[in-house]
Amino acid sequence: MDSDTEPIKAVKLRHPIRTTFAVLILLLLAAFIWDAANREAYQWPLVGQYLFDRRISQAALITLALTILSMILAIVMGLVLAVMRLSENPVLKAVSWVYLWLFRGTPVYVQLVFWGLLGTIYRSVTIGVPFTDIEFFTVSPFSAIDLFWLAVLGLAFNEAAYMAEIVRGGILSVPRGQDEAARALGMSWRQTMLRIVVPQSMRVIIPPTGNEVISMLKTTSLVTALGFSLELYARTRAISAQIYATVPLLIVASIWYLLVTSILMVGQHYLEKYYGRGVAPQRAQDADPTDPDASAGPGPDDAVDGRANADQVPPPKREHL
Repeated sequence: MDSDTEPIKAVKLRHPIRTTFAVLILLLLAAFIWDAANREAYQWPLVGQYLFDRRISQAALITLALTILSMILAIVMGLVLAVMRLSENPVLKAVSWVYLWLFRGTPVYVQLVFWGLLGTIYRSVTIGVPFTDIEFFTVSPFSAIDLFWLAVLGLAFNEAAYMAEIVRGGILSVPRGQDEAARALGMSWRQTMLRIVVPQSMRVIIPPTGNEVISMLKTTSLVTALGFSLELYARTRAISAQIYATVPLLIVASIWYLLVTSILMVGQHYLEKYYGRGVAPQRAQDADPTDPDASAGPGPDDAVDGRANADQVPPPKREHL
């Protein structure tokens, strides 16, 4: 660059339409907040009174326990079902397909209702010789199960169908050459899955699994279908029915759901960051605008140097077969 040339004065690009929309959104948000703060229907004193109520906090812990236990069981079942789907055994593949078809094809609320009716449908189960009068013993398999564990089973069995597809997609994302290389090194199937396939598939499995955990947190509000009423939403409904204040208790439940969801999203972010090391594309560093060589393209001298360097590369050696 010649010394007589004046430096370029960069002018920042303006976005008037974007700025206008941002101002409008801020004005609407401020108007909504001001209106909500002064509207009597929200009854903010009751919100502050019941936000940290002992019954509400206990219900929030029960909701979190339902979420964690259901997701742990669902992940284990989903992994087994995914392996069955990928198996070359037609029986295992058919069983897995039927399971996914059944639990993904029916609403979770209907499934939870059935889980609540299992004690009525199967009051007693008799074990004996079929088509004879010989009976060994009679049991009532569902009469002694607490509603909490029935809720965990109902949520987990439904979620396992979705986790199976997530895990299967993660396993299929790993190149087949990784599996072949592990077998060539003498690794067993178990070693290949635990050391090669599963660690590489986690970067694909973690994001949708985090979404499923957050979705499960909110799905726990449906366990009232089987008669369990100690989770967060059912508890706030019961309190609102006692004090005849529906809206403030709904706000209390929403605040607790948002709080737990925010914590789960932070955990999901760090898990994605951990398993995405060395895989996520890095943004190229911006060139220094004050460097004249950085902004200029390759000149004729560079092209000559490139051809000279290319001429210096020795020809490849021929292999004699």
